[in-house]
Amino acid sequence: PMTLLSCEADGQTFALAHAELGDPARVSPALAEMAAALVANLQAGPPRTMPLAVPGMTPNADARRLWLRGRLPDATPVQEQAALFAYGTRVYQAAVLGTQPGAAADAFIDSLRIAP
Repeated sequence: PMTLLSCEADGQTFALAHAELGDPARVSPALAEMAAALVANLQAGPPRTMPLAVPGMTPNADARRLWLRGRLPDATPVQEQAALFAYGTRVYQAAVLGTQPGAAADAFIDSLRIAP
């Protein structure tokens, strides 16, 4: 099961989801599947990505930040910025979805921290 918390502000949707996998071997495949789901959900083209390091996270080569352009189910153009990372066997997805997430998404994702 995955837990999702979200809110809306200034026309943007901010979301944080997490799931406990219980097996370290499942973490990297889960991060890759989460990235693929983001692309599929928005019918987006290949995302721009870069490695991601969230303070306190468990280092993982599949942790990444993504920038996507796609469409909502009603065909409305939309952009999304997302962060995928892990702490132990728990995977996280933080995202901001809207017409222009820009600075709000940067502030949200740059503020992420794992507190033990």
